[in-house]
Amino acid sequence: MTSLANQPQTLLEQARAHNARTRRNQMISTVVRYGILAIVGFIMLYPLLWLVGASFKTNAEIFASPSFIPENPTLEGYQRGWDTSTRWNFGHFFLNTLWIIIPKTIGTAISATLVAYGFARFEFPFKKILFATVIATLLLPNVVTRIPQYLLFRDLGWLDTYLPLWVPSALAGDAFFVFMLIQFLRAIPRDMEEAARVDGANTIQTLVFIVIPMLAPAIISVCLFQFMWTMNDFLGPLIYISSVEKYPVSLALRLSLDVTEAFQWNQVLAMSALTLAPSLIVFFVAQRYFIEGISTGGVKG
Repeated sequence: MTSLANQPQTLLEQARAHNARTRRNQMISTVVRYGILAIVGFIMLYPLLWLVGASFKTNAEIFASPSFIPENPTLEGYQRGWDTSTRWNFGHFFLNTLWIIIPKTIGTAISATLVAYGFARFEFPFKKILFATVIATLLLPNVVTRIPQYLLFRDLGWLDTYLPLWVPSALAGDAFFVFMLIQFLRAIPRDMEEAARVDGANTIQTLVFIVIPMLAPAIISVCLFQFMWTMNDFLGPLIYISSVEKYPVSLALRLSLDVTEAFQWNQVLAMSALTLAPSLIVFFVAQRYFIEGISTGGVKG
């Protein structure tokens, strides 16, 4: 009788011990998992941390220690790097970069949306052939088209202007963005568009007032991609722009490496950190829309 009376208590103690072990194992698993993620994340971020830290070092201290924490922080790199070796300061090259990015981003968003809407919602002759051509240009390496594009823009008299950087994007020349928006549109039901047509809305009104608000996350993703890619573009401006006055920051950074044999690396790193800042700020500000646009664009309804 005594053993039968103690049996429920024994089972309760075993259940409590089992739950305690389970919680302990889960806690250990969580600590190990997040510890590994933290270590891997730190390793991936270390070059960026070192870049920012080294920008506050002297040129001699940069090569004296691999640590990203400066022993004697200084703003010398930022002060001298901002002045540059030309008669223009670095702010002038930032303005040139914005003068390239803003029209290019706006043109990309408008043209890619129009082309994607046409492919996703309308039937017209040779639609499949034209869509296959768009996808083919997406698979074509940019290097293959560099020389034909250069010869075309030279014959048009567009060299040493921003037109070779603007016009292709304004004409939906970036097939990746067209394809991305088409995939997003395919996941959007047509019910609201058909209701707008019944109410008397034409194609443009339906696009502007119905489709674009639903496309907003994808369009923001397109703008973010274009902003960051243009900000990092070195080869395009190098090929088409020859006047130092019109250089973007990507080419202005290169000037610091060409003017002297003894590179002032603290100045180069300081200006590189400033160059990274706009892309990082824009990304984190619009991060929610960016992730939503990428994740939703991969789901077909």
